[in-house]
Amino acid sequence: MHHQIDSLAYTNKLRSLPPKQKLGFASALFILGYLAPPLIQVLIALWLTLWVIVYAGIPVQVYGKLIAIPISFWMMSLPALVMGLSWGATLGTGTSDVLWGFSLGQMYLYLSAQGLEQARTIFLRAIALTSCLYFILFTVPFVEIIRVLRDFRCPPLITELLVLMYRFIFVLTDTVMEILTAQQSRLGYGNWRVGMRSLSLLIGQLLWRTLENYRQISLGLMSRGFNGELRVLHTRRHRTNWRYAGEAIAGYVVLLILTGVHYVDGV
Repeated sequence: MHHQIDSLAYTNKLRSLPPKQKLGFASALFILGYLAPPLIQVLIALWLTLWVIVYAGIPVQVYGKLIAIPISFWMMSLPALVMGLSWGATLGTGTSDVLWGFSLGQMYLYLSAQGLEQARTIFLRAIALTSCLYFILFTVPFVEIIRVLRDFRCPPLITELLVLMYRFIFVLTDTVMEILTAQQSRLGYGNWRVGMRSLSLLIGQLLWRTLENYRQISLGLMSRGFNGELRVLHTRRHRTNWRYAGEAIAGYVVLLILTGVHYVDGV
């Protein structure tokens, strides 16, 4: 999946747009999505889905798999958000927060109205903000993100750490897939006991191979005269598409106005 995402970042239909404009657009929507009411958050998520799938040409299956990640985390935390617990069999029956509940001995387990509202707020905000991050992930290659950070005078230590971390993500995934394929070909996960043993071996080998890859990268950098800064060659020229720029500005202004109207009416 990591290789596919990286490949799509280099081959999407919005590749020719200036990375600063794409990062600025996604960052502005990210801030607005955090402050906006739920309806505006839904509009942001739908609008960015249009940008990613239609304008950038990202396959629906790939985008859907990634959107399912925050949804799955939200679903795992859902019981803790919507369920409440109080002591005393009738303690929660007279509270407006209780929608439905039942007694378990001296405990009263109930469905919380405030918890449902909180779960809805978290879900919509998570989808809107994750959509902003996915827009960057699919349309801006990582090397261009590093270049933009350097243009904004980001400390070199941070950019170098980001480059190394990005490199090690691919190293780790490739190593895991190689070991996992070898174990599965030898029926390493035939039952629970054998599967746990294979998993422990995988973790041990992953640690050893990661350290070995780190040592090889360090030796390679030293042999090439590494002086504390990783330089990346940028040869691609970008051009502004005024149609996309106009749509982005107009859409953001509309969302901003709707957000302002919501808060003014609320006051």
